[in-house]
Amino acid sequence: MRLVAEKLAGERGGEPLFSDLEFTAGAGEALLVTGPNGAGKSTLLRIIAGLLPSAAGTLTVVEGSKASKDVAPLAHYLGHLNAMKAVLSVEENLQFWRSFSGAGKRSVTTALDRVGLGDIAHLPFGYLSTGQKRRASIARLLISDRPLWLLDEPTAGLDKASELQFAGLMQEHLGNGGIVIAATHLPLGLEVAGELRLGAAA
Repeated sequence: MRLVAEKLAGERGGEPLFSDLEFTAGAGEALLVTGPNGAGKSTLLRIIAGLLPSAAGTLTVVEGSKASKDVAPLAHYLGHLNAMKAVLSVEENLQFWRSFSGAGKRSVTTALDRVGLGDIAHLPFGYLSTGQKRRASIARLLISDRPLWLLDEPTAGLDKASELQFAGLMQEHLGNGGIVIAATHLPLGLEVAGELRLGAAA
């Protein structure tokens, strides 16, 4: 599987952020999107996820001899917000996302164990610390099998131990033929990663 972007352009509030952007990310590859604040890193991820329209250009998923413009069903998007209901338990939130995104090989219990939250699955999400909330959101990536992970500053709020743990999960995903595209200001601890640098804000 390959994700191919051609002549891609993005806007925010009618103002251009980037244009004529071209890149390819294949199975087992990580691409780090870097650049100053306001350059369009988050906008790019949201366009790939299907949450925003592109101003121009195309995104294509190529698998063998087949090509499709329908990228969103293949993607997990982890943004700045954790996309969880504060009053629901951690487990209830993840059960919802597993139903919404499709059941994968891992159960909710297994996913929470992988991020070190197995013993607090019963707690309301709103009770968790900032780092625990982020780790619960990372567990959302594990409960449904989608090959494309779109990550916006994914290590925000994590301590060093959790950063290392997450790096291992990303590396495992890549080893299974997945793709990681991450907007970040910091190294993510991946063994090999390409870089797509966006320019200064308009």
